[in-house]
Amino acid sequence: MARAGSFMQNQTGPLVATPRAILALILREMSTTYGRSPGGYLWAIVEPAAGVALLTLVFSIGFRTPPLGTSFPLFYAAAILPFLMFNDISNKLGQTIQFSRQLLKYPRVTFADAILARLILNSFAQILVNIIVLTFILYVLGARASLDMTKVCVAYLMVICLSAGVGTLNSFLSLAYPLWQTVWAIVTRPLFIVSCIFFVFESVPGVYAGWLWFNPLVHVVGMMRDGFYPFYQPDYVSVMYVMGVSAACFISGLFLLWRHHRDILLK
Repeated sequence: MARAGSFMQNQTGPLVATPRAILALILREMSTTYGRSPGGYLWAIVEPAAGVALLTLVFSIGFRTPPLGTSFPLFYAAAILPFLMFNDISNKLGQTIQFSRQLLKYPRVTFADAILARLILNSFAQILVNIIVLTFILYVLGARASLDMTKVCVAYLMVICLSAGVGTLNSFLSLAYPLWQTVWAIVTRPLFIVSCIFFVFESVPGVYAGWLWFNPLVHVVGMMRDGFYPFYQPDYVSVMYVMGVSAACFISGLFLLWRHHRDILLK
């Protein structure tokens, strides 16, 4: 009985401590990332807003109307906001182990706690930023849209899952191969061009559209625009494809971290 009680205590202890560890990690992340100065919170809003404003200015000069609707800010915001959300969350998740290296030496704090804490905080922060920017475009700039909140929520779920999967896998790769962060930054630079931010997928010639379809962000952007433009029917969007890529990356990243993160941290 004593052994059984000891076993149960060892098994239940970490489960009880995990929510506390996650909350503590979230508070630490808030203070270090956003809380050092008011500018930390302000910059989180200014960056995507400036990106939308710049695209609106450049393309409104050369074109009379955007490919969808009549509002340039809304057309580009529906694409650039989820794109920047993916970049922000996946990049921060990719640096999770390095950021929490000292805390992970405590047995009560696991790499899963650190990843989940960063995912929760940064997803919430990005969604809040998106709401502020989109509200400004819709109600201050007067952009016309017929919101389908179900499709918008599905798009956000897609981008959060994709960010979690890619970020978790990159968390291991950046630990195992320090050069990976540089390689990843170079490889993903063209994503801004090939994620349908400046155009709609249907305008791409068939030969190139076949290759472009494999970019999960194309599906996220298509679903998001579908939520703002009721007449837009992006038949190419596959939620299952995005979720499959997300799950494959997430499971692979968790398995590799579980097997090797202790050995890598000891180096």
